[in-house]
Amino acid sequence: MKTIIVVTCDARRPLANGTVPLVVKLTKNNKRKYLRTGITLDPKHWDFVKNKPKPNCPNREYIEAIITEKLKEYQQQVLEYQTIAKDYSLTTLVEKVEKPIKKITVEEYLKTIISNLTNENKIGNAEHYKALLNSLRQFSKLNILFSDVDVAYLNRYETYLRSRGNKGNTISIKIRTFRATYNKAIKENVVKADYYPFNNYNTSQLKEETVKRAISKADIQRIIDFDITTIPKHQHSRLQLSKDLFLFSYLGCGINMIDMAFLRKDNIVDGRVIYKRHKTKKHISFTLQTQAIEIVNKYVQVDRDYIFPIIDDDTHTTLQQKYRRIKKITYVANKSLKKIGNALGLSIPITTYVARHSFASILKKSGVNVSLISEALGHSDLATTQIYLDSFENSQIDEAMKNLL
Repeated sequence: MKTIIVVTCDARRPLANGTVPLVVKLTKNNKRKYLRTGITLDPKHWDFVKNKPKPNCPNREYIEAIITEKLKEYQQQVLEYQTIAKDYSLTTLVEKVEKPIKKITVEEYLKTIISNLTNENKIGNAEHYKALLNSLRQFSKLNILFSDVDVAYLNRYETYLRSRGNKGNTISIKIRTFRATYNKAIKENVVKADYYPFNNYNTSQLKEETVKRAISKADIQRIIDFDITTIPKHQHSRLQLSKDLFLFSYLGCGINMIDMAFLRKDNIVDGRVIYKRHKTKKHISFTLQTQAIEIVNKYVQVDRDYIFPIIDDDTHTTLQQKYRRIKKITYVANKSLKKIGNALGLSIPITTYVARHSFASILKKSGVNVSLISEALGHSDLATTQIYLDSFENSQIDEAMKNLL
């Protein structure tokens, strides 16, 4: 139904000084809404027949300019709704017009997200947005508004990423982070939802089948038995730490590097590891197997709270410094693990993530209840690898882990 928009004086509600408010009167579906403009005038200066200020009205030109602007704002919004065939209520219409869009560029908004996540100590999440910001800066100038980001822009960005050698899954992560940014911007009234470009951009085309990231139980045993001193011209202590981190992850329900780095002595209670994941904040508990206990005993020290020699509270005082340290150690460990894998002639490069994926894959092949592990298999996102564990009893997990070796 047509929306009737007029600006008039509301003589029904005169103020104490005898003036009446100038209001926007909206009518749709036999419903009315009145919004005050902040202007009041003496009724004798208003022509109620022609619905405009009389020639002798003080500030007549200013008042007429206000009326023209208000009518234009509401008429344009109604036309926008009609163009996209979107139904709306008077309340929705008023919110769209009266709640101004913040003029914030994509770069400024991304910086705000990164700052907020950093202040909340969500460093890992902040890194995803930093990566997107840096990538977009390299792609084009970011002094643009979100309304300038359309399907054509996203297609050009995808083409740019491919030209840089990025594969489908990597591009998908950046696009999904961009989409999350746009959704946040809509909620915070930085851009109107009508400009949302992702409904017409197909992100599913970016997904690729994840390459094999698991090794066999036999290969795990070969890594356990491997003598790292047989690798020449390489720091053996670094090789040994990398090997032990890999095996502890495999034997410890696929615990990731961040959680291993933050694992403290008081996380071990009566032969069980009990901790809360940094990413999901969910509690994980599992029994330490004999080989895992041996690894812990190798590194635990009286004067250090952390089990593994990765971070030091005296040296790495901020959470950002700790995350940078973990990232560096992960990089070094993966280089060392690849050397071990090459020495053993394994079919795929060995990384800390291979330990996590192998944990799930081997249990599945051993006939463990698929409902316990299937959600972890096939996920390329490291953050989802262990989410399934928290929904099962400890006894179920302990029983399943007997199949690891």
